[in-house]
Amino acid sequence: MQNNLGMKVRTTARRRCRIFGKVRYLNHETTSRVVDLSTSGIALDLAGPFYGAAGSKVRVDCDDLGSLEGTVRWLRDGRIGIEFHRNSNASAQVASYFRFFHKEVKPVLKR
Repeated sequence: MQNNLGMKVRTTARRRCRIFGKVRYLNHETTSRVVDLSTSGIALDLAGPFYGAAGSKVRVDCDDLGSLEGTVRWLRDGRIGIEFHRNSNASAQVASYFRFFHKEVKPVLKR
């Protein structure tokens, strides 16, 4: 899907979450917090440095979600956006999380 500026955008609905996990790129691991989640991707707040760039292959490990593999789509101001690999089981894992574990959260502070 594309918007009126010709940019590729996420086609599935996003939902806010508060899940903690780790992002792994090569041999580097960074603690993170999930900001929003959909069946096609995830946005994370990073607690430390991240050494990858757009296009890097990463793995996200969370207790509630399990292990998800994807590609970095954007990175700015301590946040990262990851698109899940289509051939992975990520969409089933995310759907299962929303069915059994997810609780709606409201932001405490706004950026």
